[in-house]
Amino acid sequence: MIRSVASDWRICTGCNELTNLAIPMTQQNPEQLQEQIEHLEQRLLEAQKNSSLGELVSTTTHEFNNVLMTIINYAKMGIRHKDEPTRDKALSKILAAGERAARITNSVLGMARNRSQDFAAVNLEELIGETMVLLEREMQKYRISVEYDLGEVPPVTAIGNQIQQVLLNLLINARQAMTEGGRLIIRTVHDAETRSVDLVVRDFGSGMAPEQLQRIFEPYFSTKDGPDASGKGGTGLGLHACHKIIQAHGGKIRVESTPGKGTCFTIRLRAAQPIAPAAMPELPGVGQTSSLT
Repeated sequence: MIRSVASDWRICTGCNELTNLAIPMTQQNPEQLQEQIEHLEQRLLEAQKNSSLGELVSTTTHEFNNVLMTIINYAKMGIRHKDEPTRDKALSKILAAGERAARITNSVLGMARNRSQDFAAVNLEELIGETMVLLEREMQKYRISVEYDLGEVPPVTAIGNQIQQVLLNLLINARQAMTEGGRLIIRTVHDAETRSVDLVVRDFGSGMAPEQLQRIFEPYFSTKDGPDASGKGGTGLGLHACHKIIQAHGGKIRVESTPGKGTCFTIRLRAAQPIAPAAMPELPGVGQTSSLT
C-alpha cells in the first residue's frame, strides 16, 4: 500500500530521533528539555498526518480504479452486443459510474480547499459527506451499515482538514472494530447553552477493556497487532494525534466503550454561530456517560 512505505518510514525516523536525543537531553536545562519535547510531539503529529495522507491517497486511488473498471467493462459489453436493451443497460452503468467519479472528484477538491491551517467556520455535514464518499465502498465491502443522525447544527470554528483527519481515523477504527460487519452511527448535536457542537462516531464492534481505555490516547499504544488487510492502522499514532488536534482546537474528545458492545467517540467543538435552541431535535441518549448498551 502507498501508506506502508512512505508514512512508516517517517514514523521510524521519528523513533530514531527519539533515541538519538535521549542522551543529549540529560545534559540540558528544563527549558531546553521542554522545547525538545514540543519538537518531538510536533514530529509525531507530522508522522500521523503523513500516515493519514497515505491512507487517503490509497483509498481514493482504489475508488477511482473501481469506477474505471466499471466503465471499461460495460463499454466492452456495449461494443460486443448490438441489441438496444443491452446497450441501454451498459450506457446506464457507465453513466452511474461517471457520476460516482464526479462525486469522488468533488470530495477530493473539497479536501483540497480544506488544506488551510487557519481556523474558519466549518460545515460538519459537508465534511462528513466528503469523507464518506471516499469510504463508501470500503464500508460496503466490510458489510458496515452507516446510519446518519445529523441534527441542525451551526458551523464549528476549526481547521477543516485536521477535523477531517480525526473523522477519517475514527471511521476507519470503527470499521476495523466490526470484523463481521455491523452498524456505524454518525451523529451531530448542537448545545445552544454551551455554544458547542458534538460530533459522535458510534460503532457496535468488539469494544475495549477498561485497561485499554485508560491508555487509548497514549502515543504508540494500539489495540491492533498491525495494519489490517487494507494496510490501514496499527501504528498507535492515530488516536494520540486525534487527541492533540482536538486539544489544539480548544475542544474535548471523550470515549465510552464496553467489551462486546462497541465504542462511542464524542468530539466537542466550539460553534461558530449559535442557533435557536427550539430548532434542535430531541436526541435521546447523547452525552450519557454510562456503559454502552
